[in-house]
Amino acid sequence: MGRWTQYDEDDHRLPEGMKRVGYDADTQQYTFKDQDGSLWVGREGQEFGEMTKVSEGHTDSADLEASGPSRADGYGPLATEEGQLPPDSLSRSSYRTLLPFFLIICAFLLLVIRLSSPSLAKPWPACPEHSRPYEVKSGDTCWAITTPSGGSVDNLRRLNPGLDCAALMPGQRICVPTKA
Repeated sequence: MGRWTQYDEDDHRLPEGMKRVGYDADTQQYTFKDQDGSLWVGREGQEFGEMTKVSEGHTDSADLEASGPSRADGYGPLATEEGQLPPDSLSRSSYRTLLPFFLIICAFLLLVIRLSSPSLAKPWPACPEHSRPYEVKSGDTCWAITTPSGGSVDNLRRLNPGLDCAALMPGQRICVPTKA
């Protein structure tokens, strides 16, 4: 420990008779109590410094320190309503914070299942008479697909409306005319 650390403690920093009794993390304010029981609040974000009086002294049993269980360092849990302690269970807001994360994970898992499952792949097109289904391979052209079966490119386009021979993709499924 350093040479001057004893001067960082409450006994040296606070006026005589003042005691630190709480801290509100939401407002970042410390609460202090003086000899007559009055409560004082420090400025936001400051451990020591200017204080504002927030309540008069109490001599009855409704004292903050005597009202509930206290820790060895003098701090105690804040009451939510008169006589009630805050719940120990997690609040719903913590689950709301995690919800987008879990939704992203679920969407990712569904995408992986969709892409890896062969049973969910596109079904073969229903091909009319005198034609059969065909899956385009890398390097295929409309002419190369129709010549072995004795068909023509015009017949191929009639069987597959909207087919663009310049943009054939490997894995694309089309109907190919057969010999009649």
